[in-house]
Amino acid sequence: MRTVLVLDDERDFYMLVKDYLGKRDYDVYWAGSLAEGFRMLEEKPYDVLLLDNNLPDGVGWKQAPMLQKKYPKMRITLISAYESIFLVTNLDGVAFPIMEKPVSLETLISYF
Repeated sequence: MRTVLVLDDERDFYMLVKDYLGKRDYDVYWAGSLAEGFRMLEEKPYDVLLLDNNLPDGVGWKQAPMLQKKYPKMRITLISAYESIFLVTNLDGVAFPIMEKPVSLETLISYF
């Protein structure tokens, strides 16, 4: 079973993702802050990280390159509630796909 960590301060978004992916054999976990997410990443491996930008304790996207280096097998997808003209952004030489909110659940898994 694949594991997904949703690092986003919007619990409703997590619940939507958990409901959708849970029916498709994914284990979905939630962290509402960078500190909580970092702790959870240390405790167990995840296949996918959905990483929001604006979090209560910092800017999530700035952490993406460091997290990708630390967890090279984990697929990181950036989440944005703002319209983005880019589907992929390059941070510190690493390309990350961007998933825009509201999310189309039918295409959610394509970001993995």
